[in-house]
Amino acid sequence: MNNNETIENKSVVTERRPAGVDMKLEVVIIPVVDVDHSKAFYASLGWRLDADFPFDNGFRVVQFTPPGSSCSVQFGQKLTSAEPGSVRDSYLIVSDIEAAREAISSRGVAVSDVFHPAVPGAQFHPEDARNRLKGSSDNHRSYGSFATFSDPDGNRWLLQEVTTRLPGRVAGDTTYTSAEDLSEALQRAAKAHGEHEKRIGQADPKWPNWYAEYMVREQSGEELPL
Repeated sequence: MNNNETIENKSVVTERRPAGVDMKLEVVIIPVVDVDHSKAFYASLGWRLDADFPFDNGFRVVQFTPPGSSCSVQFGQKLTSAEPGSVRDSYLIVSDIEAAREAISSRGVAVSDVFHPAVPGAQFHPEDARNRLKGSSDNHRSYGSFATFSDPDGNRWLLQEVTTRLPGRVAGDTTYTSAEDLSEALQRAAKAHGEHEKRIGQADPKWPNWYAEYMVREQSGEELPL
């Protein structure tokens, strides 16, 4: 092999690129003071307890997953050096901000009133009271309505209503947390499909396809089919 062949082969190698690899956000760690107190709080929200693993060396990890979420939260002992309460405004995306707020409030958790930016599209921070108006945004504009609540240590969660996602921002998996949750989704799809058949003026023989499309879009926050 001559020097030219060596250079040519090296050039080929350096131009190769690895294939795309999925990188799914799995867990976010939050700092807390009292693990058991925090465990009771997140259980009271109705979040699913995935794990509570204590170890002989004092290490402990507790994991919860919010309903319908593909990402979980962890807290525990010897898990992070971050200051308890320092995690602020982690987003929880919901399709109905009022219903989500009521669901949290009904569990005895203090949650703010629903609010929206005074100037739609302007730079906005949830703590900026000068740019906050009470109530949902006009016509429930997607990404425009919020509410907040905090855990016992002050780690703050931000509810955001998303009804139609920006191009390319479609949530991944469609999941249901229980048989009851799935049943309620089917009932909503059935009701919406009844309106669909009224609009088209005939029975829809492809109703299973319509149901599936409706349920996936509802779960991912996309525009619902007519």
